[in-house]
Amino acid sequence: MHYTVVERELELRLILSPERGISVPALLSYHTDDPYAIHIAFHINSDHPVHWTFARELLVEGVFRPCGHGDVRVWPTKVAGRSVVLMALSSPDGDALLEAPTPQVSAWLERTLRVVPPGTEGEQLEIDEALDQLLAQ
Repeated sequence: MHYTVVERELELRLILSPERGISVPALLSYHTDDPYAIHIAFHINSDHPVHWTFARELLVEGVFRPCGHGDVRVWPTKVAGRSVVLMALSSPDGDALLEAPTPQVSAWLERTLRVVPPGTEGEQLEIDEALDQLLAQ
């Protein structure tokens, strides 16, 4: 089976306070063998990046309106006249508020939606074929 990966390197901003933030290089990844999820690897000053995985649908919706609850919340806003997407991430290790440029995030999401259109994610998993093989035994 052939799988497709859609990636985008992006500079995000980790918000430390209303007037202070630091640049965080990140890699956004979408894998057709995991069609409901997006993966983000944050490259902080350590030997290993910090990985987050959450629903693609959450980021798609979050570009337009506030959504999510619990560990991941996403919403659009404007900062200094620029359109940005804010991602609030929460884990037992701590919380982070990240700012991403909306045009770049939207362009990357559009590429993922062309590869696997909304509503067709289940077809990527080949569940019906696997079930047929299992029942045929």
